[in-house]
Amino acid sequence: MGTPNWQNQTIWTGDNLPIMRGMNSECVDLIYLDPPFNSNHDYAAPIGSEAAGAAFKDTWSLSDIDIAWVDLIEAKHPQLAKVIHASMRKSDKSYMIYMAVRLIEMKRLLKPTGSIYLHCNQFASHYLKLVMDAIFGRSNFINEIIWNYGTPSGGRAGGGGKPVKVHDCLLVYAGNYGKHVYNRQYTPYSDKYINQWFRHIDENGRAYRTRSRKGEIIRQYLDESKGMPLSTVWSDIMQLSSRRGWFPGTKGEETGYPTQKPLALLDRIIKASSNDGDVVFDAFCGCATTLVSADRLERQWIGIDISELAVKLVARRIEDDQGFYPNVIARSDIPARDDLEDLPPYTSLAIKNALYGEQGGDCNGCGTHFEKRHLEVDHITARKQGGIDHIGNLQLLCGSCNRIKGGRGMEYLITKLAA
Repeated sequence: MGTPNWQNQTIWTGDNLPIMRGMNSECVDLIYLDPPFNSNHDYAAPIGSEAAGAAFKDTWSLSDIDIAWVDLIEAKHPQLAKVIHASMRKSDKSYMIYMAVRLIEMKRLLKPTGSIYLHCNQFASHYLKLVMDAIFGRSNFINEIIWNYGTPSGGRAGGGGKPVKVHDCLLVYAGNYGKHVYNRQYTPYSDKYINQWFRHIDENGRAYRTRSRKGEIIRQYLDESKGMPLSTVWSDIMQLSSRRGWFPGTKGEETGYPTQKPLALLDRIIKASSNDGDVVFDAFCGCATTLVSADRLERQWIGIDISELAVKLVARRIEDDQGFYPNVIARSDIPARDDLEDLPPYTSLAIKNALYGEQGGDCNGCGTHFEKRHLEVDHITARKQGGIDHIGNLQLLCGSCNRIKGGRGMEYLITKLAA
């Protein structure tokens, strides 16, 4: 298990990929993420709402992708590359690449005892299941949870040409299946179930049912029963809003943030897959529902969001929820990993010899063959983007390519060379 190189209650503002690359390995107990779904829609909070200004596009093209991500996947994760290249549309391929490089980092951050919940819908779930299998391994697949967040009624039931959509999916994987934390949860018995099974009343007026245990008939009392063990279909938690407005009982949670999820959903996930004091992480924390839930359940938490509104929203929401203003730490820098073994300087002769053999003496930019003395060691992912000095993030470039690239990403170099 690793040691975190951050403080509890920290939110970073910025792209989550370089920030995660700077975080120490195996330091997180539970990851929940509710990323874009490749839905071909753009989302924005209404003007006048608390989250006004928060927006994101959910339409993907190859222009959204850094070519260095593709090189990383093809070189280090060949099975994952096969899955991505099997996608039929360019937008799907772009989206899968975007998600894959981030999920690779999340796998590194997750403890063996940890779990990750990936929230998705019909636009992305089947693609993301294959990506998750390739990264986390099918043997670490825990389950697919169906969140039935409402029932078709009124205007919703009038949608033409297809059944009414009333669910999202949660893909759940373990860091190491069998070692992962799971606290069994229960839901209340329905009235129908109680009337059907707890039909007997004893002399004290207590309802019970009879069961056979090892040949003996015993009584199971209703008031001593925990309820139904939680299944893979969750139909008792409503979404926060519909086109007609906010549902009763959830108005107080409203921030106006697009795609906001209910606290009850995150409460259930966190209770089931973490313990008191564990670290909960949301890399797309948005209006910070995950972090508010983690705080009320006495977990440590960290989050990342592209919008700085997340910092303000989590502080306000925790204050409203618990009555005190939290000491939220706002950061926009990339943390510096301190969990790596002592490495030789990235310019050392041993590193250069190893890379020369791996690349066959060719520049990793223009592809021209050079003698070793004419090649220079360079970072694939730049330091300012979270790149580290490990050999897995190093390459050899000729002097010309290295000058063109500078401290930028490989996409810049390849674009310049193509021009």
